[in-house]
Amino acid sequence: MIEITDSTFEELVLKSDKPVIIDLWAEWCGPCRMVGPPLSEISEDYDGKVVVGKLDVDANPATTMKYGIRNIPTVLFFKNGELVDKQVGAVPKGHYLTKLEPLL
Repeated sequence: MIEITDSTFEELVLKSDKPVIIDLWAEWCGPCRMVGPPLSEISEDYDGKVVVGKLDVDANPATTMKYGIRNIPTVLFFKNGELVDKQVGAVPKGHYLTKLEPLL
């Protein structure tokens, strides 16, 4: 998984030629720790097909505000630079895959 920031968001997400999954999280968020492992597995399983990244909401307020993030963990799904889906709250890996598969 890659680290995404306000300054790298456009290049890594909006200009990506692959689908992008972003985990919006914060260090103090307990449920956020449950999202990392399944997304790390997806990053490995779909290496070269999907970009998987993390964005710290406390350190990157511009992106957080732009997408109206009020609850974390939130996982955003992008394709061709457009937000196409999101998941609020921690869910099993299969739930993320259900949202990812149509984007491939």
